[in-house]
Parts: sequence; C-alpha cells; structure tokens
Amino acid sequence: MPFIDLNAQYNAYKNEIDEAIGEVLQSTSFIGGAKLEEFENNLAKYVGVKHAIGCSSGTSALFLALMALGVGRDDEVIVPSFTFIATAEMVALIGAKPVFVDIDFKDYNLSLEKVQSAITPKTKAVIAVSIFGLMPDMFALKELCKSQNIALIEDSAQSFGASQKGVKSCVIADISCTSFFPSKPLGAYGDGGAIFTQDDELAQKIKIYLNHGQVQRYKHKYIGINGRLDTIQAAVLNVKLKYLDEEIKKREVIAKVYDENLKNCILPPRKDDFVSAWAQYSVRVKNREKFMQKLQEQGIPTAVHYPLGLHLQEAFDYLAYKKGDLPNTELLSDEILSLPMSAFLKEEHQIRVIEAFK
Repeated sequence: MPFIDLNAQYNAYKNEIDEAIGEVLQSTSFIGGAKLEEFENNLAKYVGVKHAIGCSSGTSALFLALMALGVGRDDEVIVPSFTFIATAEMVALIGAKPVFVDIDFKDYNLSLEKVQSAITPKTKAVIAVSIFGLMPDMFALKELCKSQNIALIEDSAQSFGASQKGVKSCVIADISCTSFFPSKPLGAYGDGGAIFTQDDELAQKIKIYLNHGQVQRYKHKYIGINGRLDTIQAAVLNVKLKYLDEEIKKREVIAKVYDENLKNCILPPRKDDFVSAWAQYSVRVKNREKFMQKLQEQGIPTAVHYPLGLHLQEAFDYLAYKKGDLPNTELLSDEILSLPMSAFLKEEHQIRVIEAFK
C-alpha cells in the first residue's frame, strides 16, 4: 500500500505529461521560455491573483519573499513552530530572528492571539503556514498585520488549491509561497515552487532576485540567487494543474470516509467556509509508536508530520526556547500521525486502514 500513490496519478495523465515533456525536449528551451510563461499565466488565473512566479522550490519561494520585503538583520519574523523547518530556516538564513508562536487546536495553525502578543517594534513580518492543507483565518491575520504595519506571508506549501470563504489560498497575504514537491497536492517530478502577489513592485523584485539580481544579461541590480523553475517541471505541472480541483474533491470524499469510520483517534480539524487541500490526513493518537508498529505489521504505511517543534530543534538552540514554552505544539508533535492519502487511494486500502484502527 503506497502512502501517496504517485504512480497511479502519472498513469492517469501519462500521455499528456509525456507529450508536454517531449515538447520541451524538442524545443531545447530548458530554462524559461513559452512553457514556463504559459504555466505562470495558468497559475495566476487558477488562484485569481495578478502575479504568479515560478521558482526552484517552496524553500526558495520563502527566501525570495523575505528578500523582496527587505527583511534582514535585527528584524523579527513571527512563525509557527509546528511546521517543516524551511519556514523558520529561511528567516534565520536571511539574518532575521524567528519568533516562534504556538498553534490553535481548531486548525493546527498559528494562534491569532499568540501572534498579537508576540508583535514588537522589531516585527517585520508574519509567516502563516496553512498546515496539512487547511488555511488559518487569513482575513483576520491580514487585518491584524495591516493595523500593525507588518507584512503577511502565507506559507501555502501544503494548501495550494484550498480556500477560505471562496477565496483561494495564495491570494490574501501580501506574498504567498507554495511548493511543488512531488508529494504535494500539485506536485512536480522534482523540486519546484511558486510565489504569488498582487503587488507589481514586489513581483518585479522577485523576478530579478530569482535570476541572480539580473535586469539584463550580465547587468545585476541586486545580489540575488539562482531560484528559477525548470521548464520541464513547468510543463508537467501545467498538465496536472488542469486536474487539481477534481483531485481535491476526491481527497475530500476520502477524508469524509475516514472521518465517518475511524475509531480510537482524534480526527483532523474542520472549519466552516474553509476547503482543505488535504495535503495530509493526520489524526492524533496516544502511544503513537505502538500504534505505528501495529499498523506497520499490517502493511499500512504512516508518517509523522512533525515529531519535534522547531523551537526545540538543535538548529535553533541559540534562541533559548525550552520544553513547555509552546504546549499546544509540543502535545500535537507527540500525538500527530499521518495516514495514507491521495486522490488515487484505493478503496480496499482505505478499508484496511479503517479496520486496523478498530
């Protein structure tokens, strides 16, 4: 039983994907070109945002967003501790200070109240992660950030295709970043990501920064990075984008079956007026290691996203957080367990998971 059935997905779109890759190979336009431009235009239309810019990964998207906003030394950026390290890693790498804030159990995302209390005169931005495919209240966060004159970044690495009150993830924040890592709801066949904004000036800066700060060949306005999205990845993603909404509907059906039948666990949170992309279907269980072992014995794969809050990671020792500082994050990290989930999860496989929980 695969944890995510990428093989079934490829076979479903094989002819279109192979043709799209073949067109890039024939054109020999491997960096930039028509296929990348087409994909970026389709991304922008899908989300409903003015600018969609492909880049090399979700991690580079975060770094580029921070660069474009001018975040640097002596600045503070509020981030959740319950997330993949890239969210805070890029803050530290750019020279700013990550300020870790606890999560709310209603969605496993940043607590609005905790964000409010963490704001200081040094706060330059808030990065709100849309964990497991479910967005936080981005409208409320945007209102708070606007009132404090700080930037809001959505880390939508797991929520591309999700929405709040009919508005897609990647629209509401000043800048939004997503990942096209192969296991994501919209996954490439390698690394990839994108950045979204309504702001013309920020978009222009990002386009320059991701190409070595270059405004024309060998003319460099800024110190930048190589953050470009490969054209072959853009071609693959352009095919898969057409089927994303259909896949998310299938994920929702699978999630409801889990919701209605799983026993002996705490189910994932749901919120009215929010559509999740269901990047993960993650339950909470006691005695997780024993639970995982029993499932493994029955051939059922699982994963833990994430076993240790970032505030307790060795890489962030210099910030001097200690156990007990973020109790919700720490409890969730001890109990969280992700189950097989994809639009192509077979019914018999899901039944096996459900029966194992009983």
